[in-house]
Amino acid sequence: MKLPTFAMGMLAGIAIASGALAQETIRIATEGAYPPFNYVDASGKLGGFDVDIANALCEAAKLQCEIVAQDWDGIIPGLLAEKYDAIIASMTMTPERAAVVAFTDKYAQVPVRFVVSNELADQIDSTPGEGIEQQKTALAGKTVGLVAATAAEPYVRDTFGDTVTYRGYQKMDDAIQDLIAGRIDAYADGAVPIENLFLSRDEGKGFRFGGDAFSDPTYFGTGNGIAVRKDDPELLEKLNTALAQIRADGTYAKINDKYFSFDIYGE
Repeated sequence: MKLPTFAMGMLAGIAIASGALAQETIRIATEGAYPPFNYVDASGKLGGFDVDIANALCEAAKLQCEIVAQDWDGIIPGLLAEKYDAIIASMTMTPERAAVVAFTDKYAQVPVRFVVSNELADQIDSTPGEGIEQQKTALAGKTVGLVAATAAEPYVRDTFGDTVTYRGYQKMDDAIQDLIAGRIDAYADGAVPIENLFLSRDEGKGFRFGGDAFSDPTYFGTGNGIAVRKDDPELLEKLNTALAQIRADGTYAKINDKYFSFDIYGE
């Protein structure tokens, strides 16, 4: 039986609506203060490696996504409170975090290091010993800056104990300004943003990395992953499948080369 024209129009509208509902929408949080991984540009728009990766994953997984900014110290609580569905913010996969959120496969790996003045770096290099023991001896009695809730914070506090004085920050920018002004002697965080945000700029002249990178997997895990709630295995699977796809089809490499002169994925 042939349907009247108006009935066919109604059915078409229902089909379109059903298709729209079938297109899942998720909210993704990033920090917006960790260039080149995530930042807010001059127009107020979120950008960076993490944002480009998020958009590529959503396209590969056929997900409609909204990317929002969230301060770092509240980023996991916000996920657990269902303010958003995933975190793509260069988050290191540590055992402590894995106890409360589920992580995808690795999508990047950023070394964590101290940045210090050239004079202090020379002192670290000339101090007897190797690795952390060398740094502990050279930094004894110094003031170290740490951003709250970064992977570097618990490691430095646990490893260096009361041999140094600590000053806490909410953002890297504030810590760097205090390093330049001499209010702290060293700052620990991801080597890539330190390089791009500070050392590669005029204000970074006179400073460099001091000592070896930190590598304890108990604190620094096995790379950066995307965090989702533990009760959302379907989204986790979709993101892992999409990640494998963009790694295989060259999309990841194009995004990588936009921001880095080396493979940020690591080994």
